[in-house]
Amino acid sequence: MFDRAARPASPTATTPRPYPGAVAVSAHDVAAVLRERLVGVPTKKLHKLLYYCQGHHLATFDQPLFEETISAWDMGPVVGTLWYDEKHGQAPVERTVLDEAQLNTVGYVLSRYGALTGLDLENLTHSERPWQRADQGRRPNTSARIEPEWIREYFSTSGAADDSTDEARLDSTAVSQWLRDAEKRRQEPARPDNPEELRARLHRSA
Repeated sequence: MFDRAARPASPTATTPRPYPGAVAVSAHDVAAVLRERLVGVPTKKLHKLLYYCQGHHLATFDQPLFEETISAWDMGPVVGTLWYDEKHGQAPVERTVLDEAQLNTVGYVLSRYGALTGLDLENLTHSERPWQRADQGRRPNTSARIEPEWIREYFSTSGAADDSTDEARLDSTAVSQWLRDAEKRRQEPARPDNPEELRARLHRSA
């Protein structure tokens, strides 16, 4: 379940079309790595991290990290097939191992967004163009596909990785080092919900 006291009803189920591209891993594979590196990550935060992984991978390599569709739900971007599979206990048993480039994408996303809460990330994604475009005309408690072209365009421009950050050099060791004081950060006062303040924090941590 999502880490939120008041949970909206699940969006109306649709048959999602996979994103095009030669993709060897699934959202399940990426989610497994995120859970290994950020133990106990709540479901809502997990789906926002998957969205950011997809965005930065599209912008860097011009192909999706995973093929499953990302949709706009009330609480922000969600990988609908992953959510439904896990809700009904249908997650695949076998996993595909991510390659170095894919792991680097996950490492970068954790280093940049890992300290934010699910609510922080919900507010942040609501302020970004891909979710806003999909949300236009969407009724509450329904979902709308976020097109990969919108995601690629945003993360190649406004949401691009900081020039000061070298994605290629980030690995699991670097991320583990960065996450060592995560528990201390969780004890700090509540984090701001304002998207501009959240972005400023992202730039300071990069």
